[in-house]
Amino acid sequence: MEHLREVLERSARSNDVPGAQLVVLKNGKTWEFACGEERYGTGRPMTRDSKVPIGSITKTFTATVLMVLVSDGDIALDEPLARSLPEMRQAPDEVAHLLTVRQLLSHTGGLRAEPITSSTRGRSPLVSSLLDAPQEPGAGFSYSNTGYALLGRLIEVTTGMTWAEAVETILLRPLELTLPFVVDPASGLTVPSMASGHTVNRASRRIRPVDQELDLVEAPAGGLAASASDLLELARMHLRPEHGGADHGLVTSDDLAEMRLPVPGAEPFGLADGWGLGLAVFRGADHDWLGHDGTADGTSCHLRLNPESGTVIALTTNSSTGIALWHDLLTELRSTGTDIDTSAASVDIGSRTSIPPDCVGTYFNGDTSYEVVIRGDDLQLVVDDEPLARLTVRDRLVFSVTGLAGGEAGRPGRFLRDPRSGRIDRIQIGGRIAGRRRHARKVA
Repeated sequence: MEHLREVLERSARSNDVPGAQLVVLKNGKTWEFACGEERYGTGRPMTRDSKVPIGSITKTFTATVLMVLVSDGDIALDEPLARSLPEMRQAPDEVAHLLTVRQLLSHTGGLRAEPITSSTRGRSPLVSSLLDAPQEPGAGFSYSNTGYALLGRLIEVTTGMTWAEAVETILLRPLELTLPFVVDPASGLTVPSMASGHTVNRASRRIRPVDQELDLVEAPAGGLAASASDLLELARMHLRPEHGGADHGLVTSDDLAEMRLPVPGAEPFGLADGWGLGLAVFRGADHDWLGHDGTADGTSCHLRLNPESGTVIALTTNSSTGIALWHDLLTELRSTGTDIDTSAASVDIGSRTSIPPDCVGTYFNGDTSYEVVIRGDDLQLVVDDEPLARLTVRDRLVFSVTGLAGGEAGRPGRFLRDPRSGRIDRIQIGGRIAGRRRHARKVA
């Protein structure tokens, strides 16, 4: 595995990644590598201890804290959320009585992707975020930061602590981890003691540091910074002792198994092959892998673990182009015998077909609009009035995605038909569902 140092450094240079960390645990042995700078042009080295904003991998930390409370008997996975959260009394009835913790953990709650961050018409931000959802609770997978914002609030109500205090007290201290929060829980300001994210203009090779922007309500979905070695310590909870696993007595073995089990109906098309409770499921040739990806402002971070083989791969990068480095590493690992899929998900996109006329139109997820238009011979995707990608329709209403600016290939998506009318009424892209029209829910 020592050759991975050269692969990491070479790919970082070719993809304009200022700094990166890689940790691999395999056959009971750990390899750790770091290269580059925490902030471009400063000369401050990226070390094994540097903390990088990990974006949505924070969700796995939040989910683990929640499962500690489940193991302690403080929270039930399948009870309506309204029994535990007082503010849910203001929520629409179909949400208050149907939405469960399991649905929030597995992104099957039907909620909008991003939470509302300010109070509206006297309602709390979280209650306002339950309106105008793309689908009903339990109807299927739609990736949602709103769901994890609600889980953070549930942790607060259950423990009497802030989300940040609960994460530190219940999880980080027992794991002997010291992680900074991207946003200071007291002031709401960005914390500077971490590696900078960077945006990259590949045409001009310009690398620009960027600050983190995150509202406190969103912190449970993306508010932590960590090193690759920190991610390894979290992953050890899901490994068997003979494979370097660590039993801290925080979550029972049955509840850990529940986290790893794919939830029926959770189909994160193009994003992963299944979803458990805070963990995505990725198919391998012999065994399934678990993990999560995370992108903060100008960072790209990735975690994979295989409970059967005891293998863990953790990568942090402080650049928006770090995803290309990740794919380079996966290709190299697979070529040397590591059973891991190099794609984002095992999707057979099939043969090219004609454009279905009823796919054209505008779809909504919360405040985000996805407009599908025909321009010339192309089918294009316009997000919030900005033309972003060319869509090529394949078999079974699947489409491949090609960026309009740089021609890069994106994750595939698909159109979905209403089972009653047979008409295309939804689009799923990046794991998110958007519907034809807004369904405003009534508030009590």
